[in-house]
Amino acid sequence: MTIADNKKAFFDYFIEDRYEAGIVLEGWEVKAIRDNKVQIKEAYVTIKGDELFLFGAHISALPTASTHITPDMVRTRKLLLHREQIDKLISKVTRAGYTLVPLNLHFKGGRVKCEIGLAKGKKMHDKRATEKDRDGKREVAQAMKVHKR
Repeated sequence: MTIADNKKAFFDYFIEDRYEAGIVLEGWEVKAIRDNKVQIKEAYVTIKGDELFLFGAHISALPTASTHITPDMVRTRKLLLHREQIDKLISKVTRAGYTLVPLNLHFKGGRVKCEIGLAKGKKMHDKRATEKDRDGKREVAQAMKVHKR
């Protein structure tokens, strides 16, 4: 079940590979995520040492769940992957000029997972071409819909 999508990532980047990562969260964050108080539009994945971190994800605190703590809504959260996956991603990012972007947050087996994508940035003309293709598909679908009636 998808919680939050990062639609901007598909507009700004060519997504070449996807990975599912666990996230280290606090209790109030899980409750807020279950209540859909999360936004990952401006988030990105950073590398510190030999670990991956989700930076810039905004999780709004619930007034009922966070009364005894002071919540930090945009704190850096650690991502959990297998060691060989982390090593592969770090080598691609450092050598080949790739970027790691969060694509969505979803539940899997009662746990919150983050799907991250290994991405290359789009140039402005690539973005225009993508938008043009999307508009063309929309027009064709609309014409087919009118034609069926």
